[in-house]
Amino acid sequence: MVRPLPAPEGQAHPASLSEAQVRAAVVSFSLLADPTRVRILWALRDEELDVTSLADRAGCRPTVASQHLAKLRLGGLVEATREGRRMRYRLRGGHVRALLTEALFQADHQVSGAAVHE
Repeated sequence: MVRPLPAPEGQAHPASLSEAQVRAAVVSFSLLADPTRVRILWALRDEELDVTSLADRAGCRPTVASQHLAKLRLGGLVEATREGRRMRYRLRGGHVRALLTEALFQADHQVSGAAVHE
């Protein structure tokens, strides 16, 4: 049995999906299909970071991190604020954090062989 996800207080999730919702979900999932982007998002789960720090944590060059961040911004998963000449990046809301966390918990269950729970 599939249980519907709880809606945020005062909001209701629609009973059916619109094409726009499906397209946006596919974009989000496709952006999560890259190891460097997953590492960048994971680094941003609890703090704002600049490109150099994100590149260091993701194990890539700053130019590579910058290209990935541009895609993540276009896909609506991260946002940035200018701090002088630097840009600081953060996840775009709790839904992105929850999506990333659940994806990695699912991966952990697959890798570790831990029992799946409801």
